[in-house]
Amino acid sequence: MALKRSDRSYLNSFMVMDVMAKAAELERMDRSIMHLEVGQPSTGAPKAASEAIIAALNDPATHGYTLSTGMTPLRRGIAQHYKRWYDLDIDPERVMVTVGSSMGFAMAFLTCFDVGDRVAMTNPGYSAYRNLMKSVGLETVDLPARAEQDWVPRLEDLEALSPRPDGLILASPSNPTGVVLNKDELAAIAKWCDDNGVRLISDEIYHGITFGVEQSCALETSPSAIVVNSFSKYFSMTGHRVGWMIIPEDLIDPLDRLTQNCVISVPTISQIAATAAITEESALSELAGHVERYRINRDILLNELPEKFLGNVAPAEGAFYIYADTSQISNDSIALADRLLNEANVATTPGADFDTEQGHLAIRLSFAGSTDEMKQAAKNITAWVKNNT
Repeated sequence: MALKRSDRSYLNSFMVMDVMAKAAELERMDRSIMHLEVGQPSTGAPKAASEAIIAALNDPATHGYTLSTGMTPLRRGIAQHYKRWYDLDIDPERVMVTVGSSMGFAMAFLTCFDVGDRVAMTNPGYSAYRNLMKSVGLETVDLPARAEQDWVPRLEDLEALSPRPDGLILASPSNPTGVVLNKDELAAIAKWCDDNGVRLISDEIYHGITFGVEQSCALETSPSAIVVNSFSKYFSMTGHRVGWMIIPEDLIDPLDRLTQNCVISVPTISQIAATAAITEESALSELAGHVERYRINRDILLNELPEKFLGNVAPAEGAFYIYADTSQISNDSIALADRLLNEANVATTPGADFDTEQGHLAIRLSFAGSTDEMKQAAKNITAWVKNNT
């Protein structure tokens, strides 16, 4: 007799990880692959973070647990970060350190919603939201943010959702489109959520990576919003798996208890590195240079890729992604990504991972890698398009 398996265990895969696995297999066959699939900076952690780890290795205290909410110096450093960037006074007690932003989202879902609750997210949007929500028994409600909406979620579309959702998860800058909501747009949505009893979870993990546009924090408008951020993107520390949440006071105790039971604490060594990354002036100066490289990489792809491949491309104002409209080339983004990998040696992510309705007509390109990699990828894709369309 077959043993029971929960419905929530039948999750869709996170396609970018599938592409990474295929690319790794080709690299084992000595193929040179351009990695435009994964949102992972090609640079390592700031030098100050690495030095902090080395200095701490022989300290017995670094091999034990920390408080479930995170190390005090790190929580204070994160609170100061909000003062420095947004002129917001954040009580360090409202800062919760998490195992990457991914665990932060999962804990927010578990703490704020019950099985069967409805949570809205933009479409296209980050597929792991949808998969995580399914795993905890939530229903996803799509909020359109496609080309016909200028890639921006509109307040009138949110107001029109019926029945009203219990929550909204919103990312600015957005993955996969790179769209950045202006201050008024974000404030209007945050206020509507507060006025209507809708829990806002603001994904701000790409803050710091914008190109000529202003970024705003949801906490500038809404004291009840949950802000999720991470050391993976701007801070270039993906493998350290350190994220954080800024939470309202009423959620401090429930999230602390959930963390105690789920993970006990974030790895101590990683927290030490993160503390240096967010507090040391040398690290902050180093990180600012990465953003200029991302801008250069973005411009290379936008200027050198064929117009036919880019199509009605999203603005790419922030984060490090281009969401290309490949409808003139293919109506199957999964097949197109496979062909680009196998025939052009360029790993990309199918739009089907981000949009359940129109994602078959788009491809996401990450420009987080090196500038030389972007130049070569542009050449490879251009040649492939010329020979195959």
